[in-house]
Amino acid sequence: MIGTKKNRVITVANQKGGVGKTTTAINLATALAAIGERVLIIDLDPQGNASTGLGISRKDRAHSSFDLLMGTHSVSQTVLKTVVPNLYIIPSTMDLLGIEMEIGQASDRAFRLRRAISGDEALEYSYILVDCPPSFNLLTINAMAAAHSVLVPLQCEFFALEGLSQLLETVNEVRQSLNPQLDIQGIVLTMFDSRNNLAQQVVSDVRTHLGDKVYHTLIPRNVRVSEAPSYGKPAILYDLKCAGSQAYLQLASEVIQRERQRKAAA
Repeated sequence: MIGTKKNRVITVANQKGGVGKTTTAINLATALAAIGERVLIIDLDPQGNASTGLGISRKDRAHSSFDLLMGTHSVSQTVLKTVVPNLYIIPSTMDLLGIEMEIGQASDRAFRLRRAISGDEALEYSYILVDCPPSFNLLTINAMAAAHSVLVPLQCEFFALEGLSQLLETVNEVRQSLNPQLDIQGIVLTMFDSRNNLAQQVVSDVRTHLGDKVYHTLIPRNVRVSEAPSYGKPAILYDLKCAGSQAYLQLASEVIQRERQRKAAA
């Protein structure tokens, strides 16, 4: 069984790069932490952008998500505090590039993360967000096998629906073979430019195809959001009043509301 009723594991995934995946993970986690939730980000991207974006320098990553997957260190031994109260992270290192070689032949290779966060240590966090690499590999499979749901950031561009259909197929395959309870948490439309007719059309098309799976909140293109990672801060800390930060606060409110509805229906 994945997690418990006391926490919620959400994988943030998209096989395309540059769609705002890590930015969404960081800022959604920050917004949830800001309203009192205790949140953990697990950085499963070898590039480690979520770790860098939360001010974790590479010299401070003595233990990482690689050690968690290898089973040599636990959640409490790998977790670090961030600059955001209530927000913690298990950082990433380039060691993750070799994870396929290390565990690729193991019979439990798809369930390493699930096992690592199944203990009492993970129950300290009401939300666990897993930031995936921009590809479908063993890291992404581990993230989906360990999660209750997948949150998909989707850039408002021409090929958005094509890429999304591939991702939904992968989620379905994981559901059938590894994790029967895996669901789509929601689709987050990112990098929205209201002046762009194509962006407006993409929003319309995605909503037509996926209905209420698409969050109402649109994350706009925003310079302040793009600047924030270089300062080691989430946009919400860097510039709370900018349009991007306000959008992520609205998104967090939607996530909480959907969770309440899900629990009420359970």
